[in-house]
Amino acid sequence: MSLSTPKPPSTHWRLRLHEIIFEADTPAGKAFDIILIGSILVSVIIVMLESIGRVRAVYGDELHLAELFFTVLFTVEYLLRLISVKRPLRYALSFFGIVDILAILPTYLSLFVPGTQYLFTIRILRLLRIFRILKLSAYLSEATILTSALRASRRKISVFILTVLSLVVVLGSLMYIIEGEENGFDSIPTSIYWAIVTLTTVGYGDLSPQTPLGKALASLVMIMGYGIIAVPTGIVTVELSQAALKLKQGVSSQSCPSCGAEGHDVDAVFCKYCGTHL
Repeated sequence: MSLSTPKPPSTHWRLRLHEIIFEADTPAGKAFDIILIGSILVSVIIVMLESIGRVRAVYGDELHLAELFFTVLFTVEYLLRLISVKRPLRYALSFFGIVDILAILPTYLSLFVPGTQYLFTIRILRLLRIFRILKLSAYLSEATILTSALRASRRKISVFILTVLSLVVVLGSLMYIIEGEENGFDSIPTSIYWAIVTLTTVGYGDLSPQTPLGKALASLVMIMGYGIIAVPTGIVTVELSQAALKLKQGVSSQSCPSCGAEGHDVDAVFCKYCGTHL
């Protein structure tokens, strides 16, 4: 009868640490993530309060100390994440790894470059982990579908944007010729600005044509704007339908113990990014 070889103590505590930090299947893991999210929300609120002059004048020192506390807390948490995975560099270069390091860098940068501490609000991106904590696997599946659709339609949308840019240059140049400097269209860039504002149906009203021909062109541009807005919506909608057909299975909340990647299928045995056994 063969006996399984016990795991070394060092491996055991790393697996336990990974389970707590990256997973939400255990009470400890869920509690860790809930505390983390609460800390993120409080730290973002502190940064917002610090940007208000009246609040900063009265509670500036307290807010600064609180921000230092959260920065140290998030620094320790980031280091623990690197320790708990088998491939720290891979996690550090992942989306969440980059967000994690960006969440703590502003404090250290503010020691040399004043004002960069307000970049702390990037920590709000870390709340994306809430999908894993609440076990909303259906929402994770929809997020995967949306990502796939946007990736598949990027070339079509790029061509569409290039077409729109060419169109506003032509329309802006025409308006510059029609209206001229006496009606506020004092340059082609200014006229292109008007074309962009009008075509996107924003319509600030700070610049408008005065001649009958200019008004006719403006009316045409406004009508075109409604049709142009519908084009990227249709492109993405088609890709969403195709991506939904490809993704029939749900997405697991499990994180890879090696690289920390997420978004695996519910029946996945190995990580689809690095091949590590899940």
